[in-house]
Amino acid sequence: MAAGRRKRGNGGGGHDGPDERWLLTYADMITLLMALFIVMFSISSVNTSKFEALQKSLKEAFSGSVLPGGEAVLQTGGNPKGRETPKAQPPVPAIQPLIQKEFDKEQKKKSGEGTEDEQFKQVKRNLDDYAKQNKLEKNLETEVTRRGLVIRLLTDGVLFDSGEAKIKPRAMPLMEKIAGLLQVDREHPINVEGHTDNVPIHSSQFPTNWELSTARASSVVRLLIAENAPADRLGAVGYAQLHPIASNGSASGRSRNRRVEIVLLRVNNNATP
Repeated sequence: MAAGRRKRGNGGGGHDGPDERWLLTYADMITLLMALFIVMFSISSVNTSKFEALQKSLKEAFSGSVLPGGEAVLQTGGNPKGRETPKAQPPVPAIQPLIQKEFDKEQKKKSGEGTEDEQFKQVKRNLDDYAKQNKLEKNLETEVTRRGLVIRLLTDGVLFDSGEAKIKPRAMPLMEKIAGLLQVDREHPINVEGHTDNVPIHSSQFPTNWELSTARASSVVRLLIAENAPADRLGAVGYAQLHPIASNGSASGRSRNRRVEIVLLRVNNNATP
């Protein structure tokens, strides 16, 4: 009897029986749920001051100074239909006035070219008439080219003695005539270019044809300036024997290559005479 009572007492008095283990699982679940509710509560608690600061920052970022639309960008993106109203663009200029402007510009350029050629041709006619009247056709040539008006003076017997760069007295009337015609023009640059034949020169004053051709061009420039030609548009350059206009194989060809050219340079470079 006593043994039987001990058995029943041992079976019903403890908490380690298999029928009561669910209490541990239940207690763990309740603890986890409590922790979950605490976390959710802490997340749902909004810091009002921080939210207002964030809202102010967003309004400033999307204001008119950064993006067009102002506060509407935060609401619907612009207009009530949810599309941003496009910014007004400046009107595109009409095509016809632009075409007319370019046409007028082109016509003006062509008109300028015609006027330039007429100026050159008038100076050429005056010099040709002077050369004919004074029997200088063989020594004075004029030509209108792509570069401009070329006044070509053959030096033999007119401008210089052989191997010299001093202008002969008999050339003074001709140079005065040229200087007077150059004063009429007030726009075109003037180049004075000296040329020689291919026969070398070895004088104490001119070691090579470079010095001789440059000195002759400079002498002509000084004379033109003395006759009141526009000094600010004049330039002198020597080319020695590098640009012949005739063969150096004959005396007559070398005579033509010994020359000084006065060139009124074009302002409109695309003319085609």
